[in-house]
This record gives sequence, structure tokens and C-alpha cells, in this order.
Amino acid sequence: MTEMKRTVSDPVTKDSFIQALKSLGITGNQILEVHSQMSSFGCVIGGARTIVDGLMELCENGGTILMPTQSVDNSEPSDWEYPAVAPTLYKEIREAIPAYDAKTSNVHYMGSVVENFRLRDGVITSSHPTYSYSAWGRYARLLCNHQSTHFPLADESPTARLYELKGYVLLIGCDFDSATCMHLAEYRSDCRPIGIQGAKVKTAEGDVWRKYLDLQLDSDIFLKVGQMMRKKNMVRETMLGGCKITLFSAANAIDEAMRYFDKTMVYDLYR
Repeated sequence: MTEMKRTVSDPVTKDSFIQALKSLGITGNQILEVHSQMSSFGCVIGGARTIVDGLMELCENGGTILMPTQSVDNSEPSDWEYPAVAPTLYKEIREAIPAYDAKTSNVHYMGSVVENFRLRDGVITSSHPTYSYSAWGRYARLLCNHQSTHFPLADESPTARLYELKGYVLLIGCDFDSATCMHLAEYRSDCRPIGIQGAKVKTAEGDVWRKYLDLQLDSDIFLKVGQMMRKKNMVRETMLGGCKITLFSAANAIDEAMRYFDKTMVYDLYR
């Protein structure tokens, strides 16, 4: 059987992407935590480079772009699931993992837009070996100048600075469970158990495996929070090239998630 050729009927260009963002109310001077999934587009002329170029062009006069650049390969192997590893290999894997480096550490599962963005001139990257952020623009240094090793997405993190500065979340082809900033609600609601994590870091004495405390986070519930926000008209959305693009206030999302967690915790307590 002859395979049918696919015809591109709605290609996305830098200009059409910028116009779509403007239609959501993005003026170019906001702080945007950006999450993206390029496969959600039918066709983007120039690929990830076009998306990053469009974001930077729109935000070049006072805006800020923030993206999670998580190095999940540099993490506690006993927590790995895809694939899981035998306990007898934990020590060997910890010793073999390369120490975190902001420029060369892998950012698997974060997408081609993140990979393109983090290597651009002027991009600042925070120091956490597993849960780093990269930022560019007016407030880049303020967002990324400090991130606690313990509880890395809590109040000493780019996530908390985004909340304080009344930034926004931009989802390009993905849903609320990708919104990293919403994890702040889990820390502030005290709704998750604490676990011991680890990562390889560079020190003056050489590369060492460093343990740190963190919550056992779960982003699946953010999908339900997103549904609640849509019902309250707290979300703006548009379509471009077959891809849904979503914009909402980070503070609104975090507050809404906190209310949900607090209500759920009270229900569980008296059930």
C-alpha cells in the first residue's frame, strides 16, 4: 500500500506565533514561565528555534522568560521508574552519574524548546543539580540568583519569585500537570510526605553525591485544578497550527491549588 503524503495546510511561523501570544493578552513585559510540547503543532517553520525566537522578540523590551531545565538523570536512582533499577546497582549508579553542569547536563524530557532556550546568549541558570530553572530578560537574575538545595521548588526558588512578581504560566501544547510553579502549593499546604533525594555536584574537593530533603511531589492533581480555573474564567486559550496555547496567572493557579489541597486535607481528616 502506498503511504499517503501529508500536506501542510497551516504552518506556524514566528509572526503567527507572536500574534497568537498577543491575542492572549501577552504584551511582552510580563514574566512568563513557559512549558512546551513541539509535537502538538502540525508544522512549525524553523522548529524550536522559531518558538524561542518569537518569545524573545516579544519579550525583549522588559519581559522575562523562565523555563524549568530539570536534569532528572542526576537524581536518586532508587526513585527511578522508567526504567527502574535493581537495588544492588544504586551505589554504582550514584558513583557513575556526572556532576551537575548548567551547560552540559542533560535536560531529558523537557523538550526541544527548553534545549534551544537554555543555550542562548544572556540566559541565566539556577544552581540546583536536579531542579534548575533557566531565565532570560529583565528579572532573570532575580528569579535564578538563589535556589535552596533542600525543598528546591519551595519558598527559596524561582517558583516563589514568580509568585511574588505576579508572573504568568504559558502552556504551549501541554496541560496543567506540566506547570512546575504549581508545586509551590504542595510545599505551602504541607500535603506531601518528605523523602531523601540525592544528586551529584561539583565541590572544591571534587565531585560528590549530596543528599537533600524534598517532598514526594505529584503533579497529576493539577489537571483538576486547571478544570476548576477554567470554570472560573481564570484561563485564556487559543489555537495555533493544531496546538492549544494556554495562559494563566501563576499566583492564581498556586492559590487555587492550595485551596484545593487544604479542603482535601480537612475532608480526609474528618472522613
